[in-house]
Amino acid sequence: MSRSHGAFVWHELMTTDIDAAQKFYAAVVGWTAQKGQTPGMDYREFRAGERMVAGLMAIPDEAKAMGAPPMWSGYVSVDDVDAATDKVARLGGRVCRPPHDIPGVGRFSVVADPQGAVLNLFKFASPPQGAPAPVGTPGTIGWNELYALDREKAFAFYSDMFGWTRGAAIDMGPGGVYQLFAHDGKDIGGMMNKPESVPVALWDFYFNIENIDAAIERVKANGGQIVNGPMQVPGDGFVAQGLDPQGVLFALVGPRA
Repeated sequence: MSRSHGAFVWHELMTTDIDAAQKFYAAVVGWTAQKGQTPGMDYREFRAGERMVAGLMAIPDEAKAMGAPPMWSGYVSVDDVDAATDKVARLGGRVCRPPHDIPGVGRFSVVADPQGAVLNLFKFASPPQGAPAPVGTPGTIGWNELYALDREKAFAFYSDMFGWTRGAAIDMGPGGVYQLFAHDGKDIGGMMNKPESVPVALWDFYFNIENIDAAIERVKANGGQIVNGPMQVPGDGFVAQGLDPQGVLFALVGPRA
C-alpha cells in the first residue's frame, strides 16, 4: 500500500447552476475559476491563488436519473481503482459508477459506503507535482467530516478500505463522540453519528478562511444560509456549516479576528 493510498486528493461540487455556484464560492471563499481540460464538458477548476483546490460541474444526466442531489464530494486516492471498487462492494457498499478513465487525468469510480455516504475513488495518471499547501492555508480544503448512521461501523469500513487510524475521540455531550481519523499519521477528518436534522449519511467538507465572522456575513449576503455555528473547536479555530444557494451543505473553518 503506497503512502498516497487513503489520502483525500480532490473535492468536487456537482450542482444545478454552475454559474451561480461559481459566483457564490468566489465571494465567500475567495476562489477564482478556470475552465478544465475535459473535452466536451463544462468542467471548472476552483483555484486559491495559483493552486487548484476543487472542481465544479453540472450534475450529469446519469446521476440525475439516479436521483443524485447537488452535493460536494471527495476523491480518495487508491492504488488500484478497480480493486478498491470491488472491495467496497464486498464490504457491503454500493458501486454508483463503475471505474472510468478521464484521459490524461486518471481513473475513478463513484461508490457509497454501507451506510449510504457517497465517495469517489481515484488514481492519478501521473503523480501531482509540488508540495501540499501548509495546513490552514486560506482557500484550501482543510477537513473531511462524515455524518454516519453508526460511527463505529463506519470507522471499521474506512479503516479496512484505506488504512485510516484513530485519532482522539472527543466527547461532545448530547452530540455523542466525535472520532478523529488519520492518514499517514496526520489527522485529516472526523466521524460522528449524524444528528436528526441531517436526513442521510453524508460527507461534509471544510474550507479554510481567514475570518469566520466575515465569511459568515458573505454567505448571508450572497444568498446562502448558516445552519450551525460559529462554534469554537479545539485550538483557536471556529467552524460553521451552511447551505449554498442551490441547497448544498458546506462548512467553513477559521479564526476570529
